[in-house]
Amino acid sequence: MGIRGIHTSINDIRKSVFTEVARLSYNYEEGDLSEMERIPYRIVPGEISLYNDNVFLERAIVRERMRLAMGLNFRSASEHAPVTQGAQECVKPEKYYQPPLINIIKFACHACPENLVTVTDHCQGCLAHPCSEVCPRDAISFVHGKSVIDEDKCIKCGKCVSVCPYHAIIQQKRPCAESCGMHAIGSDEYGRADIDQERCVSCGMCLANCPFGAIADKAQIFQCIQAIKSDTPVYAAIAPAIVGQFGADLPLDKMRSAFKALGFEDAVEVAIGADLCTLQEAEDFVNEVPEKLPFMGTSCCPAWSVMAKKDFPEQAGCISMALTPMVLTGRLLKKEHPGCKVAFIGPCAAKKLEAMRTSIRTEIDFVLTFEETMGMFEAKEVEFAALEPHNTMHGASGDGRAFAVGGGVAGAVANVIKEKYPDREVRIERAEGLDACRKMLALAKAGKYNGYLLEGMACPGGCVGGAGTVMPIDSSKRAVLQNQKESSHDHAYESTYEMILPDLE
Repeated sequence: MGIRGIHTSINDIRKSVFTEVARLSYNYEEGDLSEMERIPYRIVPGEISLYNDNVFLERAIVRERMRLAMGLNFRSASEHAPVTQGAQECVKPEKYYQPPLINIIKFACHACPENLVTVTDHCQGCLAHPCSEVCPRDAISFVHGKSVIDEDKCIKCGKCVSVCPYHAIIQQKRPCAESCGMHAIGSDEYGRADIDQERCVSCGMCLANCPFGAIADKAQIFQCIQAIKSDTPVYAAIAPAIVGQFGADLPLDKMRSAFKALGFEDAVEVAIGADLCTLQEAEDFVNEVPEKLPFMGTSCCPAWSVMAKKDFPEQAGCISMALTPMVLTGRLLKKEHPGCKVAFIGPCAAKKLEAMRTSIRTEIDFVLTFEETMGMFEAKEVEFAALEPHNTMHGASGDGRAFAVGGGVAGAVANVIKEKYPDREVRIERAEGLDACRKMLALAKAGKYNGYLLEGMACPGGCVGGAGTVMPIDSSKRAVLQNQKESSHDHAYESTYEMILPDLE
């Protein structure tokens, strides 16, 4: 888990940046972006650095974080240009992300060692020398009775680490690279982290695990607020993982009031779209497995499905073609409210990549994470405790709400099949984290999961572990499961929206 679930100064910096960008957009008057110059000085005030030994470096990092939060491109330390460079182009509500979405602010990167096995001062020089005994390359010798590792011979297998009785040998891995299930992070010529954008699926695990806060994704906070300020109604489509993300004062029955306070026309649960997705995947599984497909993978996690297409092109057709809950909810909203715009509010960085697809842009106009949305609440100074509760959201099932946790998607599909096709057995296998997902697909490719429904989730715990979440994963999971129990009905086949599914195609 690393630093996930621990509130750190990086969380404070990110929150401050998102809040300032939101405030800038709410206060924006045509053509004037001069306030961008002052924001770094509000976040890092005075002459003494807050986080390291260089106040100028801290402000430079904040500038690039601010630009990325506005959807602008990151600039290197060698470029000389005002912080507002290109900003006028990004203020339009129609502005979409320009890849890459995940960016490393190079001068914030600490150039961590990629993979280093080293002996600490705690080596006791024991007689047994188990570290040397298990080393397959004779890379360990003894100087003055202490273990010494020959880095030229060491293959980083970690066997010496596991057998040292004093835990005196450690293996250091670059946190961002270790968390990257696509193995897309290497080093540039200066030893700083570098992302292979051809491999990256924008899951955001690297930015969530970098202890220097050197990695950030682009955001649409500014553009979304500009759309809210226009005459076009903007609806918030809120992901199931939202419960508890903003604290005890903002339960689900206050969400509609909260998002209206931000200027949204209204808010609806994406769990409605999850119900529709469940119904479609259940039908697809029954009709296609195993006659047409050896197995079927769930569709809702974009990072998992893109990984499958990159690494297992021959099995890519086995990933469900059902539209994701985000897209189905957006399509439903635009069917009911022609001409509106839709902002997906969720835990996921990869949803930004999904929304960039040409076929989906007509359904989803903006994607904001919970972290980014919290910045909007801060900018508008919304007092959650003072909000009026609504008795209900919009009638999603408990299974639809459980899409946010690992096992929830496959479980929802299995429940529909059990009800509609009671004689049909559904065997399920699931994985969390892209490394585990890749192993699962490799076994499926080898025929080990023929007839199975496979659930892939890129993030630990499922969507509740997404890069854009605010609260600890375990706490979020408990909140989602409690919310599942409080639904007016349990399963997707009981959804009042089932009747409109054919019209959505």
